[in-house]
Amino acid sequence: MFYDYLALIFHAALTTLGLAVCSLIVGLILGIFFTALESNKYPIIARTTSVLVMLLRGLPEILVVLLIYFGSTEIVELLTGEYIEFGAFGCGVFALSLIFAAYASQTLRGAIQAIPKGQWESGMALGLSRPYTFIHLIMPQVWRHALPGLSNQWLVLLKDTALVSLIGVDDLMRQAGLINTNTHQPFTWYGIAALIYLAVTLVSQVAIRKLERRFTRFERGNA
Repeated sequence: MFYDYLALIFHAALTTLGLAVCSLIVGLILGIFFTALESNKYPIIARTTSVLVMLLRGLPEILVVLLIYFGSTEIVELLTGEYIEFGAFGCGVFALSLIFAAYASQTLRGAIQAIPKGQWESGMALGLSRPYTFIHLIMPQVWRHALPGLSNQWLVLLKDTALVSLIGVDDLMRQAGLINTNTHQPFTWYGIAALIYLAVTLVSQVAIRKLERRFTRFERGNA
């Protein structure tokens, strides 16, 4: 029975990791999108995006998760007149992605501001459009400056995945709670969950350090 529970914990850990990775990928895309919109030359677009980012940063993470999960169905029904129920995993990914994107956009924005303005001027001198310059010239340089902040936000995202257990996603925390209900051994199963989170965090930190060294060597090679 113990090994059966361990198998369930392992499967739930994979779900948690998948949730975190999906949220990271979608969150980075949204973060770049938010950064571009906040830097838009039209004030109405830039200010609207800034307000949205401020709201996402100001609301408790659990509230964002609950609003997305329960509110998405109501919004779609209001707009289309059809009742469509969204899956808990997809809602969890979207909610965590929005939270990550709100913080990542500020990190990326600061990293972009650290790039010399001469880089933008070089793109204009070559006849490149501003979007093309941003994607192909500025962004490759941004990652080295943004990586420390993004790595911290990844670790926060990893821990925030525990919030989706409240909307029914069979993640690590939810599975540990269900097993504890059957076994009445909270220290054992929550302890195992803690060790898994710690292991993923340690592996992430090693990978992040390797990425930092790689970006540093890349920049020195181009200097």
